[in-house]
Order: sequence, then C-alpha cells, then structure tokens
Amino acid sequence: MIRNWLGGVLFAACFVSRAFAGGPDCSRPFTLGLHDHGLLYSLDTDSGIDKDFAEELIRRSGCQIKVSLMSRARIWKLIESGGLDFSLSGIANDERNQYASFAWYFSNKYYLLVRKDAGIHNVADFEHDQHAQLGVIRSFRYSATANELVDRLTSENRVSLAGGLEPLYQALILRQIQGMIIEPFDYPALDEKKIRDVTTIVEFNDPSVPHGLIMSKKALPAAEREKWQALVDEMRADGTVRRIFEKYFRPDLADSMVNFKASP
Repeated sequence: MIRNWLGGVLFAACFVSRAFAGGPDCSRPFTLGLHDHGLLYSLDTDSGIDKDFAEELIRRSGCQIKVSLMSRARIWKLIESGGLDFSLSGIANDERNQYASFAWYFSNKYYLLVRKDAGIHNVADFEHDQHAQLGVIRSFRYSATANELVDRLTSENRVSLAGGLEPLYQALILRQIQGMIIEPFDYPALDEKKIRDVTTIVEFNDPSVPHGLIMSKKALPAAEREKWQALVDEMRADGTVRRIFEKYFRPDLADSMVNFKASP
C-alpha cells in the first residue's frame, strides 16, 4: 500500500553494506522526497519511475532511507535548508546549484499543451495573445525557452500556479487557462478523451534537459555526494535505468531519454 511504503522506513534487506567498499556512509538514516507527477510517481497507482529508482538506490547503497510524498515546492525548501537529504528527477539552475548537487539519470524535452480553440500554433502566438493564460506547477522550472515564456508572462500576470498536474488539466478543460507545460511523463493523462479532444502540442525546440538525483549540500558532505553520484552512474552504466524507463515507455522513447551525455 502506498501509505505504508511512503510512511515507513525502507531497508536494503539482505544487502551487504557498501561502507567497506567505499560506498555511502550508512551510519545515519536518510530522507528522500517524492512528488506526485504522472509516470514519475503516481499516488493513485503507487508506482512510477522515481519509486523504482529509489528502491534500487536503497538496495545498492545498503542504507536506511525514509521516503515521503510532498509538494515540489516543499522539497526544494527542505533541500536548501538541509531538512531533506534527497529527491529525484530534479533539474538544475544557478540558484539551485548553490545548495544542491545533481546526479543525472535521464534527459527530456518540454512541450506547450494548448487548447485547440485558442488559435495558437507556436510559442510566439501564445506570448502575443494577451488573453492567453499559462498554467504551471509551483516551483517548477523547465527548458530555456519555456522558462523565458513563464518569466515574461509572470511579469504580465498571465500565469496561474497550481500544486500539481490535475488542477491544471481541469483549468485547461474549463478554459481558465489556454496552455500548460508538459513532458513525456504526462502523456498517459493526455490520452484521456476529454483532454485529447480539446488540446494540441506545440514544441519549444529546446534541447533535452537533464534530470537527476537531488542531493542537499547542507545535509551531505561533498565526499558523500560523490559516492551517491557513483551509485547513479553505476545504475546508468549497467542498464538498470534503461530497464526502469522501458517499464513505462516504448523502447525508442526510453532510449532517447536515458542515453545522453551527462554534464560534469
């Protein structure tokens, strides 16, 4: 059950501690925050890429990690303060790099989902339509062009904030917003007839953005962050990350998301 899994402490049962082999220091319990976001993690199904990734990270590290479900906004605040050790599927920017390190494990593009009746065919159309409202998830950042659009529209009071995807889908259907930013993890929801019938997808044409394990600099010393980075690199190198993604995406899409050059 989801509440048992998230509320409890997960152990790497029958797994020899990596401490003797230069792995992470497991002398204290750790904390990891998940957020409810499509195929990354779904509270309704208690499944997702990030849950699978967390379980494998726990198994390999041999460490005790308590996993909790919380909003993305709260996750970033706790990572910054040191009140949370880890989260998953995070993207970097200059501000976040001040208080967090990242171990990349996939990369993907962002898209603009717009109402068909809005008459919007590209990003410029959306920006120039003064009546077009954009919906975004609070504390989310996206690709370069998407972020620029969000920032410009925010300055014009044309951005509506929500705590998750579902309120944005509802706002889109009810014409309270004319567009929202999505990524491949949101595709299953788009297959619902009520959403598919009224929307179309516009590309930002930005390169893919790397996502990774988020590590709090305040909670974890640099040497320990390097050890967790090594675990993530192992999971990429031995095909574990690819196998996780192939549970949720067709092979060609999974391949495009996990085969990328990680920045240093």
